[in-house]
Order: sequence, then structure tokens, then C-alpha cells
Amino acid sequence: MQFDVVVNDRRFILGEAPHFDRETGNLYWVDIVAGQAWRMHTGTGATQHWNCGGPVSAVVPRGKGGLMLALKDRLEFFDPMTGVRSLWAAPEGNLPGNRSNEARVDPTGRFWLGTMQNNIGPHGEDLPIQQKSGALYRLEADGHFDKVVAPVGVSNTLVWDEQRRRLYFADTMAGAITQFDWNPQDGHLANPRLFAGPNGRGAPDGSALDAEGCLWNARWGGSCLIRYRPDGSVDRIVPVPVTNPTSCVFGGPDLRTLYVTSASSGLSAAQCEQNPLEGALLMAKSDVPGQSCTRLAA
Repeated sequence: MQFDVVVNDRRFILGEAPHFDRETGNLYWVDIVAGQAWRMHTGTGATQHWNCGGPVSAVVPRGKGGLMLALKDRLEFFDPMTGVRSLWAAPEGNLPGNRSNEARVDPTGRFWLGTMQNNIGPHGEDLPIQQKSGALYRLEADGHFDKVVAPVGVSNTLVWDEQRRRLYFADTMAGAITQFDWNPQDGHLANPRLFAGPNGRGAPDGSALDAEGCLWNARWGGSCLIRYRPDGSVDRIVPVPVTNPTSCVFGGPDLRTLYVTSASSGLSAAQCEQNPLEGALLMAKSDVPGQSCTRLAA
């Protein structure tokens, strides 16, 4: 696959959480460390971003209009036209040592939030991760939430296979991707089992699912994506021209454009100078279409 840079003049410290809204053609993503939520119209290339005043791990469109921001310790509704923000929920508002990380909407419109020990200092510097204090939460439209997986080291990969009624969820600290039986009616999870264990090509970060039920997993530190078949076997390893790809999503009218976020975090100035693509948002054409994203039902 041939990857091209999407936003030529921008490199992100910790680009993450790509979400493609097929109805509008908008691609959303964040820079967690910079505290910025981004939107780009994939037809025109026009971009817009909002400064969130602190770490933000996801921005997703709402079915009722506006956006939802997953901030460090709370979830807020956001009206981009007026700039007004309002609290929706705070599953870990009483745990100051944690922060939001992986966060996505399932095919029914529920929101799922994964957390981890905060590893971002007050000036954006890296802090060590010393404990598995994170968890995975499921949220309903009214803001009610349930803790469904704990403890978690570094939450990553939230992808649902509707046909097989599966949820894929990764703990990067463990180097493993777990699959659960998932009930779309109530969101209940059951029967956790290993889907893919540690691999020499980096650690598991964010993922996307294609129309064949294969999981495309971004490998932090591995300069690649791994495409796993539904049985957990490796179908292919796709090189990407950055050290730390962080997540991916399928977009475009035919869902055959694969967007990949990346991070310059953890790399030296010399490494970034040697490879000016570090931290870029990338895109490539896929030979298989992906599955579409869902708006938040709240």
C-alpha cells in the first residue's frame, strides 16, 4: 500500500482516534497531548481544530447534532458553532491519576471509554506507566455507565464485528488483543479469550475492521499494520512510513480509503528530523472496503 500525507503542514504529538462520518464526509481525530480535536472534510480537504484545554482522546459526531469530546477525566457535549461545552458523564472523575485513552462508538450508538494511568505531564512530557489502573466503560445515551473490564494497563482497540457479535479490545501493556462475545441489545460482554498475542512487530494500538471481518491493527513502535483474519491468524503485515502508527479507520464514499494516525511522542528530535513523516496523518487505498463508523446516540 502506498501511503500519502493527508494534512501536509501538520505533525501530531499523539495523533489518535480517527472517526469517519460517512453522511458528511468528515474525518475526525485528535492530538491527545496537544489537547486538540480535529475535523477535515475529505472531499475538499478543509480542516478545522479546537483547543480543548487539556488532553482529549476522542471527538465523535452526535446523532442529535454537535460533537462529543472525551477529555482527560470527563465526557462533554460540544457545539462547534457556539463553542459551548456541557458535561455528559465522568466515569472516573474521582481518579485523578488516570486519563481517558481509547474511546469509540459501537454500531448501536453506545459509547465505550477505555482509561489508563495518566502518562502525560503538565507540560506534555512523558510520564512512566507503573500500574494497571485503567478500565473499560460502556455508556448509555442517558449518561449511565458500567465498568465492564478491569484492570487495564493501556486501553486500546475498540472494534465491533456485528456479523460475529464480537468486541475486540486490546491492552497494549499486555501486548494482547482480546475478543469478547458482544450482545448488541444490551451491550453485555461475555467469554473473553485471546485473539492475538504479542508480536515482534510492535505493540497493539488502535484498530479498524474491514468488510471481510478482518482486523487491521496499528502497531506502536512497529512501523506497520497487521491484518488479522477472524480466526486470529495473520493475513498480512502492511508497512507504514512512521515508527508509531496509533490507529486507523476506513473512509471515503466507498470506504476504501484507509486513514492512519501516528505519533511523534517518544521519539527524539533527531529521529523526527531523520523521518519528517513522524506524527503525520496518512492515507492509502485499500483493496477491501471497511466497515463504517456510527454516530453517538446521545
